[in-house]
Parts: sequence; structure tokens; C-alpha cells
Amino acid sequence: MNDRKIFQRLFDQKYLSLWIMEETLLGDFYFKLREAYLMTIQQLEYLIAVDKHRHFGQAAESCFVTQPTLSAQLSKLERDLGVILFDRSKMPVIPTMMGVKIIEQAKKVVSESRGIFELVADLKGDISGLIKLGIIPTLAPYLLHLFIRKFLEKYPKVKLEVQEMVTEDVVKKLKNDELDLGIIVTPYQDTGIVEKPMFYEKFFAYLSKDHPLLKEDVFHPEKVLQEDFWVLQQGHCFRDQVINLCDPSLSGPKNFHYESGSLEGLKNMVNRYKGVTLLPELATLELSDEEKTRLRPFEGVPPTREVSIILNRNFLKQKLVELLFKEISDSIPQEMSSKAHGKVVRFK
Repeated sequence: MNDRKIFQRLFDQKYLSLWIMEETLLGDFYFKLREAYLMTIQQLEYLIAVDKHRHFGQAAESCFVTQPTLSAQLSKLERDLGVILFDRSKMPVIPTMMGVKIIEQAKKVVSESRGIFELVADLKGDISGLIKLGIIPTLAPYLLHLFIRKFLEKYPKVKLEVQEMVTEDVVKKLKNDELDLGIIVTPYQDTGIVEKPMFYEKFFAYLSKDHPLLKEDVFHPEKVLQEDFWVLQQGHCFRDQVINLCDPSLSGPKNFHYESGSLEGLKNMVNRYKGVTLLPELATLELSDEEKTRLRPFEGVPPTREVSIILNRNFLKQKLVELLFKEISDSIPQEMSSKAHGKVVRFK
């Protein structure tokens, strides 16, 4: 039996964790793959780590191995494949043109291999393992404490790793398999992710003491002066929603520039420097009794933001998603679970 038939037979019998790349990359390289049938998932993880960190030492540290061990395994992989994966003359190291293609496929292979264990656990009803969750800053301080303790007490085999970041980063890391789940404001409208709406938060105006608009029972955004309004820095979806609701020119005092990445920062500026800002409903639950007297609802149908769990379309731990969804939904005021709570404000 010739080499081509031997290789094809091995491939058909699924003895290999390999892939077929674009025809332009093949040629003699196709037949060299037969030498690499012992490549391991671990080697591919090392490959992905070096691409992520662009530094062999940092990649080794992230994989909990020594640099010589990682370097030796990648050198072996390069010899087996007959290609150079990284240009080591550059600092930081960068993947070669061939390396870029192989790394892209390696991510799929590693993700699929992990999916086998996740699928088995899900089918067995075993609620365990590490869950990497990304959440936006305007939700994290007000939502996490409502459900995390109860969820982990119910499912002690689950380890929850939470990272706070803006929406774009949550989606990017989710699609790169660096996160398992995200909690963001939707609709985001990306075909690469699945959105599961959980609840709807109303927007409220928060005013400083003695502000003239406190005399009114409802908030009229058109009555706010440009120099009187405080918004989040760019990159936050909440900022975009606020601007959609109010005047795009609203940006704080003309002779004072202040950028905040948190709602608490905005609230403090209103308290100390005077003015107005908008707060989502969960954030208002944290206010003191006195501060709550300075909240005003919008006139008419209240504007809301839709909060969802998002996941990669290939995510397999569906049972875990259902349980987390239920725990979060049960932890918030019941009236917030209905879309009829108000009219959703878009930010894209």
C-alpha cells in the first residue's frame, strides 16, 4: 500500500487529529502530514499560547511548563509538519504566513477536543468545571453579588472565573474561546453569538441636590443644559444608549474634562460637582434613601436596556447555561423580567 493510501486510511479511521488546509497550502506538505499523526492537543495549546503572548517565556508560564519544554515541543511540531510556525527573529515573535493558517485551525481542534468532555458532562447532568464569564462594568457591581454566592453553593463543583470588560472585548474573547459566557446589553446583532435575554432595566435620571429639575416629577432630557450632564467615557454601550436618549452634545462642563469608566464615578461627580447623569435600574437599588429622592423617571414609556447572557454558537454546556440563567432571573425583581417593562434603547 503506497503512502497516499496509508495516510488516507488513517485519516478516514480518525486516528489523526489533523486537518486539510486550502489547496494552495498543500503540495508536498500534504504528504508530510503523515509524519505528524502523533501531534498532541498539548502541542497545539502551546502553539496557541505563543501566538497569544507573542513571547515563549510568557506562553510557557501561562501553560505551567518551563520554557525549554514548550520550545522543544513546538520545535518538534515544526519538524513533523515541515514548516516554520513562528518568526523568531522578530521581537515580539510573530507567526509566519503558514503559521497563521495552522494556528487558526489549531484553535478549532483544541476547542472541539475540549467539547468532548463538556458534552459528556452535560449529557450525564454533571454540573462541574471552570466557567469563564465576561461582564460589562455597568452591570458587574450591581448584578454579580445577587446570584454568585447562591449559584456556587448550589453547584460546588463549578468554578466561576469572572472578568470585567467592555462589550466589544467580551464578544471578541467569546469568539476566540477565551470566555465561555458573557453578560452584556443587547441586541448586539452578531451572527457568531447566541443572545438569551434575561431582564430589562429602566433608565433613571439622577440629579444633584437643589437641582432645578428636582421640582418636576418626571425627567425631560431636552431641559438639561450641555454643561450639566455627565456621561461615561467612549467604549461603553451605556454611554451610547444615553446619547441616543438625550442630546449627542451632552458631555459635561465645557471648561472641565472628566472621563469615568464607572457609574459610581458619575454618581460621585453629580454629588460633588452638581449636574445630572443617568443610571440603570439595578444601580439605583444601591442608593441611599436620600439619594433615591433625587431619582426621576422618564416621561411616558420608560426607556430600558436589555441584559442578556451571550455564548458562542458551539458552546456545549447547555444545562449549565440554563441553570445560570435561572439563578440570575430569580435574583432580580420580578417585574424586570418582562420586555413590557419599557422600550428597549439600542446602542448600535
